[in-house]
Amino acid sequence: MTDDIWPEDYWGFLGMPAQQKENPMYTGIEAIAAERKRQIEAEGWTPEHDDRHVSAELAQAAAAYALNCCDNSDGPELRFMGADIWPWSDFWKPSADPICDLTKAGALIAAEIDRLLRQRGGFT
Repeated sequence: MTDDIWPEDYWGFLGMPAQQKENPMYTGIEAIAAERKRQIEAEGWTPEHDDRHVSAELAQAAAAYALNCCDNSDGPELRFMGADIWPWSDFWKPSADPICDLTKAGALIAAEIDRLLRQRGGFT
């Protein structure tokens, strides 16, 4: 990958073999769990941090990443809608790899589910 947000070896960065992209050795759920762990440990996006996002921002960010995976046959307007729904003021720069974007989307969905469960008192 060449964009500035993603490390050159994204899969290695997640603690997975570098060949993950070409020869998947992990399932999608394992990649999502590894990304969520990276978000917490490397980015500091802890449950306490997530609890401050009370207006579905985590779900919106997940949707933005998921929409980026639409190709032109799905309608180019869908792909670029991600930037329109990005919930934060900082610039959104998705990766060129749909698997990476879907992995981030899945991790953000998991974070939002956990936040909602904590809010209900059903998860700590």
